[in-house]
Amino acid sequence: MGLKDDLERYREVGEDRRQDLAEFIQYGDLGQSRGDEVRIPIKIVDLPEFAYDQRDKGGVGQGDGAEPGDPVGQPQPQPGDDGDEDGDPGEEGGEHEYYEMDPEEFAKELDEQLGLDLEPKGKKVIEEKEGDFTDITRTGPSSTLDFERLFKKGLKRKLAMDFDEDYVREALKVDGWGPATVFEWARGKNIPVSKAWIEDAYEDVPSSERGAWDTIEEMEANVEEEDAPTRIRREGVDEIPFRREDERYRYPEIVEEREKNVVVVNIRDVSGSMRQKKRELVERTFTPLDWYLQGKYDNAEFVYIAHDADAWEVEREEFFGIRSGGGTRISSAYELAAQRLEAEYPWSEWNRYVFAAGDSENSSNDTEEKVIPLMEQIPANLHAYVETQPSGNAINATHAEEVERTFRDSDNVAVAYVSSPGDVVEAIYEILSTEDNG
Repeated sequence: MGLKDDLERYREVGEDRRQDLAEFIQYGDLGQSRGDEVRIPIKIVDLPEFAYDQRDKGGVGQGDGAEPGDPVGQPQPQPGDDGDEDGDPGEEGGEHEYYEMDPEEFAKELDEQLGLDLEPKGKKVIEEKEGDFTDITRTGPSSTLDFERLFKKGLKRKLAMDFDEDYVREALKVDGWGPATVFEWARGKNIPVSKAWIEDAYEDVPSSERGAWDTIEEMEANVEEEDAPTRIRREGVDEIPFRREDERYRYPEIVEEREKNVVVVNIRDVSGSMRQKKRELVERTFTPLDWYLQGKYDNAEFVYIAHDADAWEVEREEFFGIRSGGGTRISSAYELAAQRLEAEYPWSEWNRYVFAAGDSENSSNDTEEKVIPLMEQIPANLHAYVETQPSGNAINATHAEEVERTFRDSDNVAVAYVSSPGDVVEAIYEILSTEDNG
């Protein structure tokens, strides 16, 4: 492999190596992305090249009045060499460009990263179309008549009704036997012949042949009965006895095309205790969840609710940055969420996710008396609460623990604890892996 091949491989590594997805979620700049486009940094690797030393002094060489190999002086400091100028080690980050992926690709990458595979279910019926002709009815247009079925029914009846006519005629030649005796004999041998047919056939037997057999046993010993399948294979079928009651008509199965749609309600505590680090942890957890669900569903809508002691709806742009000086009543947000979901996103037509985050501080008894009953009353694919406490649990930060204790056996309630960016990926896994896909 030559230098040219080395350079090409070096270029591929530099341009194609995306920043590890988990690292990006935990520590990357999420603000460079939009709702429909995730921008992940990639490092630009400088290609190797020969470079000449630009310093005008130092080294070993040949100059005026010097013998080959004599030192010509000590290297002089250059800008940046003493650490006071720009360019100190570690001060400048590597040069970056961005790998852009849509939410669908992001969701696929995150599934691989976390070992998940959420399979969304369609809810809202957007179209009814005809599928395969698999259903059967007794009436319908002639063009949909299931002739193959009708033919099989008729052939089955033909086989059931058919009998060896020559064999029965020989029984009519037994000495002293008439139509009544032959009919009783045929019934005993399960030969499907009518009494009227026997009477007509008897009239056709010449008088000279009547009494040709002394006994029925003699006739049966000398005449072999041929079964219907053998006879039909030899002679073919002249006609099939079709009956109207055998007619069946095929019609297409009606297939409902269901849209995989979802509404995600994001709830955040904006009270005075939610300082910057806590807000940043909420953003770092909720943003990838939004991208993931948007990538998984055909249609995704988002509702952002902020609350202190009261709740109000906000735009996404202000959701993560807003801060209030009020107290905390988490139930106010769930009350507003219930109203919005009931009015615009009926459970029969929408998949629902309700995600809330805060520092677990709540007004007295609000969690037990109001929040938990509201969570039980709001149907959703998944409820989740994310506690953000960078410095550890505060004494009165008990909301997450109460929710976790109440719903510890539930398949659609998740509780996650985030005290630093390093906890974010594990929290996302805890949330997404909790949903029951059965």
